[in-house]
Amino acid sequence: MSGTFWALVPPIVAIVLALITKETYSSLFVGILVGALFVGGFNPVASLDAMINDGFIGAIADGWNAGIFMFLVLLGIMVALVNAAGGSAAFGRWAVKRVHTRTGALLATFLLGVLIFIDDYFNCLTVGSVMRPVTDSHKISREKLAFIIDATAAPICMIAPVSSWAAAVSATAQDLGSGISGIQLFIRAIPYNFYSLLTIVFVIAISVLGIDYGPMAKAELRALQTGELGSLGNDEEVDVPRASIWDMLVPVILLIVSCIIGMMYIGGFWDGASLIDSFADTDASVGLPWGSIVAVILTFVYLLCRRVISFKDATDCITKGFVAMVPAMLILTFALTLKNMTGMLGAADYVAGLVEGAAAGLFSLLPAVIFLVALGLAFSTGTSWGTFGILIPIVLPVFSNNPELLMIGISACLAGAVCGDHCSPISDTTIMASAGANVNHIAHVSTQLPYALTVAGVSFVCYLIAGFVHSWLLCLVIGAACIVGMLFYMRSIRAKFAE
Repeated sequence: MSGTFWALVPPIVAIVLALITKETYSSLFVGILVGALFVGGFNPVASLDAMINDGFIGAIADGWNAGIFMFLVLLGIMVALVNAAGGSAAFGRWAVKRVHTRTGALLATFLLGVLIFIDDYFNCLTVGSVMRPVTDSHKISREKLAFIIDATAAPICMIAPVSSWAAAVSATAQDLGSGISGIQLFIRAIPYNFYSLLTIVFVIAISVLGIDYGPMAKAELRALQTGELGSLGNDEEVDVPRASIWDMLVPVILLIVSCIIGMMYIGGFWDGASLIDSFADTDASVGLPWGSIVAVILTFVYLLCRRVISFKDATDCITKGFVAMVPAMLILTFALTLKNMTGMLGAADYVAGLVEGAAAGLFSLLPAVIFLVALGLAFSTGTSWGTFGILIPIVLPVFSNNPELLMIGISACLAGAVCGDHCSPISDTTIMASAGANVNHIAHVSTQLPYALTVAGVSFVCYLIAGFVHSWLLCLVIGAACIVGMLFYMRSIRAKFAE
């Protein structure tokens, strides 16, 4: 079964079950169990050993994953501190007075997501905790909030030269014989990253035009008519009379600045490395916890000095923050374990063979093929980083004699990875977006999927055209026109049904 289509069966089983049953934990566990049976050759003892030792323990013990878990806990503590001190409620009161429309609330959420481009995990949880009071006041469903969060997480990080994603891509592409540095390759590929760029167009268009369709339209109608926003119900805010908007802004600013400094430090900036090199060489699983623990300590001191929270209530936030992150950490643990199962079954070898087989006869069409392969692999495994880690070393030699198609092919690989990650129920960033909006995870996936697939379809067409015309601007204009035209078409269809 290793290195064949069977390697992708466990995640497919988990995804299909999750979408049918709307139950995340059991669906992921069944996928893990199927993978373990494949790995262990259906021997009960060997399968159990693979699931426990190579699966769960391997996921938890991995240094990168451990750092991300620590970062999540620290973010949970930070959110609990700000809520207990009344900072979230104060920000909500301030924003409600200044953001007067649903469109304004959606665009404000989008803008904050764009500004927090340093890391997708950081983006998801920070934007969610900051903007929930604002979107709630305008009866915007939590599903819609989760989509905006998710759409400004990985897609934005993938076109930001200073981000943990840029560092991961440049590290993967470094020294692979392309003749340019990894970070240069990343920057030059940005204009052709149609999925990320068209996602921005899509979010702005639906926010300004007020157009929704599919399950999202039902969620928005429910929120407007009944006031039922889709919250999980444990995000109540404490209203402290002494609290001000600064009790929200100062912790967020501390978190952003500390995480940037932490990533620069881990990347060797203070040892002589340039700013770009320090981000290219950083380790986000160390830099983000490094920065967040500094931010939590400074926030703790700041809020105590402001006398908006007592020492006992502040220390209680340590356990509250941890408890709040348990569901996200549990889903993430299951998702990472499922990825381990897929990895042991040789999914990478299977996909590599597909791409190399297509390269011979479909040269100009290859960017579109790469986009679909990357999308499928990222959707099945839930990892965009793992996807471009597999495909970039394959794509670079294929286009070694054609620099223009090289940029398009690399971009197609990155765009497909982001798109699959954006769609997948077992993606860590999708899980984090659900946690940030405090909404049921499967509800977020089912409402987001039609939107992500819409942008994916237009992006595929753009890569078909780009393989022949080699003009990112022309393709982007065509893609943007297609998205806006499609949204107006959806509006006209809804209007006919309403009559």
